[in-house]
Amino acid sequence: MHDFRIRRGVSADEKALADLDLRTWAPEGSVMPRPRPGARFFGPNHSPDQFLVATRRKVIGYVRLVQPTPYPSGAHVRQIQGLAVDPAEQGRGVGRALLEAACAEAARQGAWRVTLRVLSGNTSARRLYESAGFVVEGVLSAEFHIEGSYVDDVLMARRVD
Repeated sequence: MHDFRIRRGVSADEKALADLDLRTWAPEGSVMPRPRPGARFFGPNHSPDQFLVATRRKVIGYVRLVQPTPYPSGAHVRQIQGLAVDPAEQGRGVGRALLEAACAEAARQGAWRVTLRVLSGNTSARRLYESAGFVVEGVLSAEFHIEGSYVDDVLMARRVD
């Protein structure tokens, strides 16, 4: 058992999640522009209920889980669209616990497949995903141009029950 808890995100998490996002952003891990201090975290397409949040007296990590295709034909799929762990907490099982919680939540919602996309240079995230049972299903070569370099987008998935 771990000494942190995972719960659904709430509106009051916005400042802590924005701060965590700012501290964990890196070009090898995100296709989004570098977050700005004071920027909003939640918005019309990023609502608190899409997030699972790890806490131990404060927010130490999050994972975002969504249905990527909003049609009945894609109702069996959920996608992880963001995972961040406080640098001081990395290597302590927080990321793995968030992944497992996201897969359990996907199953609870009736999905049986969880997908994600990870940049090829983000080797620590790729190792984490592989250790949690995700497998590479495809690679989009040179899909992104980030800070002067072309980067592959690796598509991964796992079945959940």
